[in-house]
Amino acid sequence: MQANPTKSTTRRAPERPTGLNHVVLNVRDIGESHRFWTEILGFQHVGSLRPRSGQDTPRLQMRFYSADHDGHLSHHDIALIERSALWADGSAPRPLMDHIAIAMADRDSWLRQLDYLESRGIALTARFKRGVSESVHVTDPNGHDIEILYELPRAVWERDIETSLNTSEALETNKALIRSADDRVGT
Repeated sequence: MQANPTKSTTRRAPERPTGLNHVVLNVRDIGESHRFWTEILGFQHVGSLRPRSGQDTPRLQMRFYSADHDGHLSHHDIALIERSALWADGSAPRPLMDHIAIAMADRDSWLRQLDYLESRGIALTARFKRGVSESVHVTDPNGHDIEILYELPRAVWERDIETSLNTSEALETNKALIRSADDRVGT
């Protein structure tokens, strides 16, 4: 971790999130679940995970869905990942949820929350720059994966939601607190 001369003193309280950003669910059959979320619950399918360069099929079957946001689409409110092997023994596995994403108001509040996590000794398990957000992951005491993110401005991703959803770069977790100009995404 690099020292930052502009870093504030240790935070005494967490930064308040603006809400949940999305939920990702493990499902047995993605086609069946797709029909449920679109035809029964009314979500709109906005994208699917595509194969990476040099692959014929995606590493996993994943689809993204948006609710109506005052006439606009989100990059996703719900995502489904087909993990049929979890049901191999005939019983429903636990947990069925892949992760919870908590949205911070902006990059500055996200960075303040990272300071707070660091001050509490919370380990970052993953860090990503994506076409729609920048995020870190932590694990709660029960083993649930919690993603803490700030969303990039709508103008960055709304013209091609699917391509934005397929843009992802895993970064070293120890880089999460670097605040250099070249570390900013979408700014």
